[in-house]
Amino acid sequence: MKIKNLVCLLLVSTSFLTVSCNKKFLDQVPSDRITIEQVFERRRYSEEYLANIYNTIPNEAYRNTSPWDGCSDDADITYDRPGSSYYTYPMNLGNWSAASDYMNNWTKFYQGIRSATYFIQHIDANKEILELPNGQDLIDQYKSEARFLRAFFYYGIIRQYGPAILLGDIPVAGDLSPTDEEMQKPRNSYDECVNYIVSELDLAAQKLPKHFTAQGENDYGRATQAACKAIKSRVLLLAASPQFNGNSDYAGFRNLDGKQLVSAQFDREKWKRAADAARDVITGFNFALYRKNDADGNFDPYLSTRDVFLDPWNSEVIFARTTNSLKDWERSVTPRLASGYAAVAVTQQLVDEFEMANGKGIHETGSGYVETGFSKVATKYTTTGTYNMYVNREPRFYVNVSYNGSLWINKSEGDKVIQTYFTGNTGKKGSWDFPRTGYIARKNVHPDSNPRISQYIARPFVLVRYAEILLNYIEALNEYEPGNPDILKYLNEIRNRAGVPGVAAGLGQEVMRTKIRHERRIELALESLRYFDTRRWKIAEQTDGGNFYGMNVDAGTKLTDLVFYQRTVFERRVFLKNYYLFPIPQSEIDRDAKLVQNPGW
Repeated sequence: MKIKNLVCLLLVSTSFLTVSCNKKFLDQVPSDRITIEQVFERRRYSEEYLANIYNTIPNEAYRNTSPWDGCSDDADITYDRPGSSYYTYPMNLGNWSAASDYMNNWTKFYQGIRSATYFIQHIDANKEILELPNGQDLIDQYKSEARFLRAFFYYGIIRQYGPAILLGDIPVAGDLSPTDEEMQKPRNSYDECVNYIVSELDLAAQKLPKHFTAQGENDYGRATQAACKAIKSRVLLLAASPQFNGNSDYAGFRNLDGKQLVSAQFDREKWKRAADAARDVITGFNFALYRKNDADGNFDPYLSTRDVFLDPWNSEVIFARTTNSLKDWERSVTPRLASGYAAVAVTQQLVDEFEMANGKGIHETGSGYVETGFSKVATKYTTTGTYNMYVNREPRFYVNVSYNGSLWINKSEGDKVIQTYFTGNTGKKGSWDFPRTGYIARKNVHPDSNPRISQYIARPFVLVRYAEILLNYIEALNEYEPGNPDILKYLNEIRNRAGVPGVAAGLGQEVMRTKIRHERRIELALESLRYFDTRRWKIAEQTDGGNFYGMNVDAGTKLTDLVFYQRTVFERRVFLKNYYLFPIPQSEIDRDAKLVQNPGW
């Protein structure tokens, strides 16, 4: 492992950090090179150091460069093809190994962990802060923020790689040789990692503001009690899920000394622990699902599910990254007709998952779904002549998906019809900037953003929101206490906000499990969570491999060409059992003789 080099305070590009016009805490950058000793002598330098630890949180607003959407069954990266630098392409085809070094968060997160640990151990010496009237309170808060960040990074490791190496609270000396015994560390068990992360989050929460509403506006995006408890909910849900709770596939997953790293024993109480953690967020704070009315003052589910990402720091936001690359995301999912790249395509699998307006799936009796032909009348969300596959779908479909014949969200230049057929204005002919499925991701695009004039609406990138916590809660509760009335209550609360009828009472555990997983996929679509959900549920071999479908983008010269509207395989993906966990980078395995690789790699 690269644990010999302690954190160096380096210059950070201001372009990486600037989003707000205010001088926010998290926008701070060191203006010059200084010594590590000076960092903990001056308040300004210590705060800059802490702000830079926050910057270790992945900036994944521009999701083209991470695999979480493009390697899930929700999406495809347009540039996933030979000659491209986007590594989702070889990953989806099964052409990668531990030496590929794809999405190397192992090294990145350990750098953040070491930075946080060093900060915790040295901030007490900052006399300039201690001399302030509230100096000790500030020290305690800063240490708690660093503790939260350290726990967050460990969570990132166990989610992607499984069992981590817990480094503890003593920074490793910076002058050690890579061959020094102190540098040779084995992995801790998964349960040890979970318990450590949870204890750190609990400890951090004690000295943090309750919620961002308890902070000054310039401090939005910093750690809070709510953020601690929300990440705790994620950690414990992951630990309770089939991937890490009684998974016999990991029975032989051991350190060199024989220590088992993932228990093969199922523990039902882990589901209770996960449910309790999520309930603490629900009952301990004043979060609510974001709701928005239309111009006439009537509740609008479309605006509610769309603008939850566009209205900064609303009732649903728990934790967000103030500095982000959302403008790059917006341009990447803008169709070519509006000077975008159409770079993230939605799969037919996801399109088919959205319900009809009456709350029934497209294959359910009475849904009213029609796959072929063109509509004779306009609806609230569709124009006359829309292909029937896309008519009368639930509001969240129109929030998430741009389809052939839909209108672009920005109206500054009038109504622009998106054409993804072969010769269309965003079609395959003559350009790489087209969606390989005929659909483009639409979520988290501001209607006032316009790449043509480089106009983008700055806002935070939501990392955790209340709807996810509700879904965490009901999933865990259904596994631990099927039939608990809270399951139906909160499931239907989410569906009500989305403008679809509620689920009926009296369903058994298995049916409700299917309903919850379905709702989670729709509500949290294209939020980089589906990739990890299919893995923790141990269903990725069924969902993430095999034929992937879209429309026939190699055909069509007009919107009404039926040859375009044919389910067509755009890629055959490979998913092997070892893909449930990322490989630890081979360079780290070579460096640490006690570090065992993940199964199958």
